[in-house]
Amino acid sequence: MPEEDLIELKFRLYDGSDIGPFRYSPASTIAMLKERIVAEWPKDKKIAPKAANDVKLICAGKILENSRSVGQCKTPFGELPNGVITMHAVVQPSIAKAKSEKKIDETPKKSICSCSIL
Repeated sequence: MPEEDLIELKFRLYDGSDIGPFRYSPASTIAMLKERIVAEWPKDKKIAPKAANDVKLICAGKILENSRSVGQCKTPFGELPNGVITMHAVVQPSIAKAKSEKKIDETPKKSICSCSIL
């Protein structure tokens, strides 16, 4: 593939630091990007994804779907030739994990309020 067809992306983390930039083919899927982000995630960060499904990629205000390609998600307006596209990488743990943690955190609550009907 010619070098000019590759799309250069970097990923902005929650603290403002970046992963990348990396060059990707327009046919690369969002799922492939997420796997690369998990592999490249800095080890010193307090919050880190455990799997690719824990990462949400946001570009131009839209959450990107795993099945879409980079070429489909590329925004046509405001792009500079040979510019780097920044995507935001947000860590969101899977729902099953969040539910199990919630059960652990819940403590039995005692009712201290009582009502009397006269």
